[in-house]
Amino acid sequence: MAAKKVEKVTVLGAGVLGAQIAFQAAYAGFPVVSYDIDDDAVEAAKKRYESIKRSYLLHLDSATEEAVDAARERVTLTSDLEEAVSSADLIIEAVPEVLELKREFWEKVGKIAGPDTLFATNTSRLRPSDFADSSGAPERFVALHFANRLWTQRLAELMPTPKTDDDVVDAVEDYAKRMDMVPIVLRKEHPAYLLNTLLGNLVTAGVQLWIDGIADYRDIDRDWHLGHGDPHGPFRIMDIIGLRTILNSTRTNPGIRDAEWGQEFARRLQEDFIDKGKLGVETGEGFYKYDEDGNPLNW
Repeated sequence: MAAKKVEKVTVLGAGVLGAQIAFQAAYAGFPVVSYDIDDDAVEAAKKRYESIKRSYLLHLDSATEEAVDAARERVTLTSDLEEAVSSADLIIEAVPEVLELKREFWEKVGKIAGPDTLFATNTSRLRPSDFADSSGAPERFVALHFANRLWTQRLAELMPTPKTDDDVVDAVEDYAKRMDMVPIVLRKEHPAYLLNTLLGNLVTAGVQLWIDGIADYRDIDRDWHLGHGDPHGPFRIMDIIGLRTILNSTRTNPGIRDAEWGQEFARRLQEDFIDKGKLGVETGEGFYKYDEDGNPLNW
């Protein structure tokens, strides 16, 4: 197929990363529809977009009040799925990292999207070929993965499945460039892409040190920061990613899920953090506490 050039974008899921993806597209000049499941989620997303605007102004020298306000005006929020996808050239899905949920979601989307619409998932660790067929058009389906804090982390990992048409890869790569991102195209399908494969080793090592009682998680982060110069240790990284996403990844990765330390980590995440509403930066508290712009208060 000859994939059409992307002009209109829909992002499904207006959580931490979904909102960032939508805003960056709008900042680059694209009209964007930002969808979430109900009116409460849409109201929460409105506040999230205000925080993103402040982050652009704080971290991008080129950002101006006029530019971020114009970007926000290009984002249309809705909780109506059909309205969200009906006229999109590209649909980017950023819903929770649960395989069955993604399959069910893409089955719905595939039935109401246009016949030429391109499909992309922002899954962080799942294999896209495990749910691309649910869309009804696996030849138009790719993974397009972004790093958190898009305004400074300009990576866009593009990963086709064995069924993805080459023209679709080219069209989505072109879109990522016009979105002012730097696309990296993977040659083979690989769960967790490049970034999360590399990052996962650091996070896993930090978690094991904590669960085994070697050190407190704050000291693990401080050790990494002082010895490596990176401001984000493994536990701050998890807060940024979101602890629900971390828990879902823990439960779907056999190497972690089946290990005693992995089971204990999942229990602590659930009982000590998630059940108490401590989901990370998105709720203002996870392993650390954060201000409204996501800056740590007790780092």
